Amino acid sequence: MAPQHDAHSLVLIDGRSGAGKTSFATQLARARSALLISIDDAYPGWDGLDAGSWHIYSRVVVPWSRGEQGSYRTWDWKRARPGEWVQVPSDTPLVVEGCGAIRRESSPLATRALWLEAPEATRRQRVAARDGDTCVPHWHRWSLQEQRFGERHRPRDLATEVVLAGRSQAGVGGAG
Repeated sequence: MAPQHDAHSLVLIDGRSGAGKTSFATQLARARSALLISIDDAYPGWDGLDAGSWHIYSRVVVPWSRGEQGSYRTWDWKRARPGEWVQVPSDTPLVVEGCGAIRRESSPLATRALWLEAPEATRRQRVAARDGDTCVPHWHRWSLQEQRFGERHRPRDLATEVVLAGRSQAGVGGAG
């Protein structure tokens, strides 16, 4: 099914933790004057990859693809409880990034779907530099969720492009 909302583009950026999704997505969103949505803001805690992915897909991607306003509820990581609702206008291009951005249901609605890839050692270093010791106790359990999600949805296979860590990001402002 092609997106019904042709006025703007939807770019999905996925990959394992520490692959560089947020940095890449930030540059891409800026280059396209797009609204950036990070699924990190919606995962309901450390066991919430599937739930956060579904929440963004069903509450943002689907309505937006129909030309309707979407909304999603953030997660207050400090208080470990649901946070504020964020409204997503229907008349703006979107970049959605995070583990779980590319799922079987979302990929047909996307203009582009990018899978970012990096070796595990590189990813661990990036996560440690970004989050300090906050993520260390959760790395294994989150990694298992990423693996399970990957087996179920095959996001790398659904991607229209694979971007390897350290490669040129010339495609950031590319067409599509």
